[in-house]
Amino acid sequence: MDFKLDRYNSLSNYLKKEYGEKIYKLSFDSGCTCPNRDGFLSYGGCIFCSNGGSGDFAEKINLENIDEAFKKAKQKVQKKTDGTKYIAYFQSFTNTYGDINYLESLYTKVILREDVAVLSVATRPDCISSDVLNMLRRLASIKPVWVELGFQTSNEKTAEYIRRGYKNEVFKKAVKNLNAIGVLVVAHVILGLPNESLTDMKNTVRYVCDSGVFGIKLQLLHVLENTDLAKDYRSGFFSVLTMDEYVNCLCEILPLIPEEIVIHRLTGDGPKKLLLAPIWSADKKNVINTLRHEFSNRDIYQGACVGEAKRYS
Repeated sequence: MDFKLDRYNSLSNYLKKEYGEKIYKLSFDSGCTCPNRDGFLSYGGCIFCSNGGSGDFAEKINLENIDEAFKKAKQKVQKKTDGTKYIAYFQSFTNTYGDINYLESLYTKVILREDVAVLSVATRPDCISSDVLNMLRRLASIKPVWVELGFQTSNEKTAEYIRRGYKNEVFKKAVKNLNAIGVLVVAHVILGLPNESLTDMKNTVRYVCDSGVFGIKLQLLHVLENTDLAKDYRSGFFSVLTMDEYVNCLCEILPLIPEEIVIHRLTGDGPKKLLLAPIWSADKKNVINTLRHEFSNRDIYQGACVGEAKRYS
């Protein structure tokens, strides 16, 4: 989303500058699981995570079906682009949590494809071992590699509630180690987590920006069916943000993000068949149009937030 704001560094603009065209992601499921699901840390997973491991739109891929998986993934975005280059995004679950030799073979075959401009791997900060770093270093010597880390919040109390499974320091160490080998880090942040205040959300964004990340994803909290979060929502433990509240939240948060950090996302998509709340988020076109309208009518980089923004730029 390009809102024509002087300090708003969108992913779309970044990709156009780097590659001369708008590049879309192809989402894949590598077959990995998660230490929060297989018993290493717990069996429940993060409280908000669906059975698809946040990769409900991802195409299953393995060493034997790479061409077919790419064909199917491209069909999902063909109405959006006629480009020749893509970001291969391994989205589901924890994509550095598995047999390292198999994963390197898979990722190497993918990154060597002519139609792949960037390899993007979603994982957890506590699943970046020395073997993983060595694998990623080798891959990054071929083409750009992004690692997307699910951080969500810097509020340790909230992190415990959502069953994140690691302390904030683990995230910062992972970012430092990945930066050291030339891998770009994108941090995932969820806005509207149960009972978090705007101050909590601002603190999270400041923490992430101070860690040395390349990009940030701002994700509206989605309550999905068949999750423990859905049980708490139905019990009245928390309420979700209204559209107005979310827009106001973004207007307060965006000025805190330094110009050099690429903003990869402002809302996110929840699978409609699983979405319990907020229902307004299912109308993505309306959400985007509302954001465009509000951002064009507000000078969000002026006023009360400017003093804070300068501290982090």
